[in-house]
Amino acid sequence: MSWEIVIGLETHVQLSTESKIFSGSSTRFGAAPNTQANVVDMALPGSLPVLNQGAVERAIRFGLAVGATIAPRSIFARKNYFYPDLPKNYQISQFEIPVVQGGRVSFFVGEEEKTLQLTRAHLEEDAGKSLHDDFHLPNGAPASGIDLNRTGTPLLEIVTEPDLRSAAEAVAYARKLHSLVMWLGICDGNMQEGSFRVDANVSVRPAGQKEYGTRAEVKNVNSFRFLERAIQYEVRRQIELIEDGGKVVQETRLYDADRDETRSMRSKEDANDYRYFPDPDLPPLVISPQWIEEVRLRMPELPDAQRARFESEYGLSAYDAAQLSADRDVSAYFQQVAGALPSGQAKQAANWVMGELTAALNRDELSVLQAPVPATALAALIARIADGTISNKMAREVFAAMWAGEHGGDADAIIEARGLKQISDTGAIGAMIDDVLAAQPAIVAEYRAGKQKAFNSLVGQIMKAARGKANPQQVNDLLKAKLDA
Repeated sequence: MSWEIVIGLETHVQLSTESKIFSGSSTRFGAAPNTQANVVDMALPGSLPVLNQGAVERAIRFGLAVGATIAPRSIFARKNYFYPDLPKNYQISQFEIPVVQGGRVSFFVGEEEKTLQLTRAHLEEDAGKSLHDDFHLPNGAPASGIDLNRTGTPLLEIVTEPDLRSAAEAVAYARKLHSLVMWLGICDGNMQEGSFRVDANVSVRPAGQKEYGTRAEVKNVNSFRFLERAIQYEVRRQIELIEDGGKVVQETRLYDADRDETRSMRSKEDANDYRYFPDPDLPPLVISPQWIEEVRLRMPELPDAQRARFESEYGLSAYDAAQLSADRDVSAYFQQVAGALPSGQAKQAANWVMGELTAALNRDELSVLQAPVPATALAALIARIADGTISNKMAREVFAAMWAGEHGGDADAIIEARGLKQISDTGAIGAMIDDVLAAQPAIVAEYRAGKQKAFNSLVGQIMKAARGKANPQQVNDLLKAKLDA
């Protein structure tokens, strides 16, 4: 049987406020357990929540970025459930009227562009954390502990329509969303610290069937690689289960990276199980058109708008422009390089930023802000390729020396010190070609008999004679002229 995969994602984005969504406690990561929870976070009697304006502004910023509707009036609700790390026994969230409604996110899967509709994005508070590993009572007995530091941390939960059809699509969307919230400055994007967590709702159905299959939710995946593997495993599990005569049950599952499998955690609740009702301690959130406009005026250029500008201003392909506008710091670096070069060299600048620079950053696990080769220095190196001083092959050697800090990272000094200046004198190159042609009459005869590989063989011998320093384009042009004369 042919199966269709149906995926929808719910992403919990930790907002970059210094204090929590309903209290003044710090959101700083890594503090000792239970040192960043006050009376509101611990739900002590008589304590009342007060909404963090910064969290609302970040939600508005996201809504504007995805072309969503910003609700002029939204409601906070109590989502009732009972876990040890939830001291109020309810979570303050939004249900019927979220602050952000609709919107869309465009992303690339390979070189194919897709657009995904969003259902909503709503504000809510995070729960605390149960500690199980290596936790013991004073007498040594195994136990679990509760850390309330995360309790009340502001989250924006972003929910998509169930329109993703593969693990690759899901990961591509998640990567784009991750870069977008960092670009907007509303989240630090640190997945290891839990700032960006993805829940994947996965189901399968026979190809052509309109009704959705029963979904399972894979909870709190905190890496793109694990997200892809978790979805792939869950799809295989459901298809095999159905084909063997079983039934998929609605449940919440976790992904075990060590075993590369999903495991059942608990049965999945429906909305009515949470008994939502408006929080009587919080008035409706009212957002005026003036407030929205104030936020809009402070917005940076958005990635999709910048992508379009890169295509028109620099003549880049849609794919290259999307790659360079995926990260705000990389984008700024590229624009510095391109700005220091003539307009016709923007494509070469893009190739170097996406190629050698990105490879070196990934190898050394650095951000572009930590790159030892500044944008102006890379532009100077590209200029030496363009004026024929060095070849692309030589430039890679020079770039490695610049990265290592040789001669202060100055391209010209490295070229001079290593004797890498390219031979561009047509007389000198012509003399070398004549010597090789005189020494290789058999290969010359093969070329003139129609064997094109013979041409490459002659080029290789000329470059060997020049110790790799001859201008490759001039070698090709002069050699062809002499052979065809």
